[in-house]
Amino acid sequence: MHVEEKRNVKDQKLYIVIPAYNEQENIGNVIEDWYPIVEKYNGNQGSRLLIIDDGSKDSTFTIMQEYARTRPLFQPMTKRNSGHGATVLYGYHCALKQGADYVFQTDSDGQTLPSEFSQFWEQRKKYDMIIGYRNNREDGFSRVFVTKVLKLVIRISFGTVVTDANTPFRLMSRKSLLENIEYVPDDFNLSNVILSVVYAKRGQKVRYIPITFRCRQGGENSINLKRISKIGLQALKDFRVINKILKDKLSGTSERNEV
Repeated sequence: MHVEEKRNVKDQKLYIVIPAYNEQENIGNVIEDWYPIVEKYNGNQGSRLLIIDDGSKDSTFTIMQEYARTRPLFQPMTKRNSGHGATVLYGYHCALKQGADYVFQTDSDGQTLPSEFSQFWEQRKKYDMIIGYRNNREDGFSRVFVTKVLKLVIRISFGTVVTDANTPFRLMSRKSLLENIEYVPDDFNLSNVILSVVYAKRGQKVRYIPITFRCRQGGENSINLKRISKIGLQALKDFRVINKILKDKLSGTSERNEV
């Protein structure tokens, strides 16, 4: 049994990673929604709510600092703007460096519900990753269409089917995230997508659970159809490169195992 698996449940650190950009209207609600979850699952006083401000132009980070004064488990961070995916990846690396046993990611737009987290936590030991499946979406047809197209592109590019690759509601074990994060290029805009693909391609234990996905509750939507199209075209190029890297690495792993 792996050393980390022997640790008592009370010693397991949960890190909730949330990227934020120009969310001054909504960030207070997000903190109030998710901080109680960290308090509830505060293993050995080591769990944290980690929100990373992605170089916001408004008062997002200032508000985060104010909330942190009375919430010791809340860790606000800020950095230069690099986009959603790169900020998520930055948060994952921070959480792992600080000793997180489980890393959960969601977004700062209030579309997901903290009340649905407990079912993920209860099943964490059975799976390497548990990810939400947005089967009842309220965020508009265009977003649903993009998700369906992404699913098709992943199938063509990687030869694998991923139910909902980019859902911002996922719980990952430390061990699996450490193994899989090395496949994601630095500053990659679709880091969660690639992680979902890697988990699938490596045959790891993944469970999809239906979740509620509301419309944006506030803040600024930095994604529009024009930008989505641009990201999509770049993703096609990137996916081909990443798929080759993934094949080479997996092939190398298989050869070592045979030896």
